[in-house]
Amino acid sequence: MDREKLLQDKEIVEEINRHKWLQSEMVGYDVGFEAAANDWFKHYATAWIAHHNKDNNKSKPKK
Repeated sequence: MDREKLLQDKEIVEEINRHKWLQSEMVGYDVGFEAAANDWFKHYATAWIAHHNKDNNKSKPKK
């Protein structure tokens, strides 16, 4: 998984920002984008990418 390439995807950045907001709400302070991104990539990226088919969008024809 190429993290830098994935961070150029607007939808992924939005997901990380959503994750950042949720984490920050839980602990009561801003955890920061980098910490949220690290946690998101560690716990959620693989499933999110598989669900959204990010790696295969270009190779599959649209129906």
